Amino acid sequence: MLSYLLPALIGATIIAYLIGKPYWRDYKRNKLKSLPFKKQWRKIIQQRMPYFKTMPTDLQLQLKQHIQVFLSEKNFIGKNGVDITDEIKVTIAAQACLLLLNRSTNYYPKLKTILVYPRAFVKQHQSAGADGVHFTQNMTMSGESWSFGTIVLSWQDTLDGAYLPNDGHNVVIHEFAHQLDQEDGAANGAPILSKEQNYDTWADVFSAQFEALKHQASSGGRSIFDYYGATNPAEFFAVASEVFFEKSDELKQEHPRLYQQFSLYYRVDPTLW
Repeated sequence: MLSYLLPALIGATIIAYLIGKPYWRDYKRNKLKSLPFKKQWRKIIQQRMPYFKTMPTDLQLQLKQHIQVFLSEKNFIGKNGVDITDEIKVTIAAQACLLLLNRSTNYYPKLKTILVYPRAFVKQHQSAGADGVHFTQNMTMSGESWSFGTIVLSWQDTLDGAYLPNDGHNVVIHEFAHQLDQEDGAANGAPILSKEQNYDTWADVFSAQFEALKHQASSGGRSIFDYYGATNPAEFFAVASEVFFEKSDELKQEHPRLYQQFSLYYRVDPTLW
């Protein structure tokens, strides 16, 4: 009899765990959000995010609540002598959570670990020439998003991106935009859209601007987007996300249809900040 009951009991336990896990997760997150925000964390945000004070009060509150959850769930590891401090964690978390405001979010569910280097790091990249010969290149990078749960960031570039909030360059926004893009698989410039958005419209607007940037990159034409965004649709989505938050007025004026799509996706209007 026990031989029949034991598998049934184990199965019921597993099912109960799977059903209850999301509710337990939400309970813990809501409890974290209800805690007072640490004064030293607020000072870090005010120092490292110049536009925080200009954000609407409700978005400031949301951001602080998201930071509390984010810091509880993500693991930070210092590399090449970096000592992980509250300043590092809060500065990164605040910029990462900027992408989650007003949205139903699971806090970058694939992401487990954030590796922090003191400055730009070198990565070996395997390439093949037109003749088929493979060779290795050393690439200097300020950030990287891996699809299997890790983001790599340069602390110096993170500081620079936060300090200049209107230059269109922010490595944290860039890499965490990749994480959003990767939630449904490989990054391809087509993240999971809300019910208010249409994939056909997104594709039309996004593709047209991506092709325009490729032309501008090849001809040396002016663009508010970094030419790196012309590499592929995934990089364009990340670069355009940087511009959306940091050059919102220019983006809205020069590319209103693209701005509308990003505003619907991120559910904020940075021009009001």
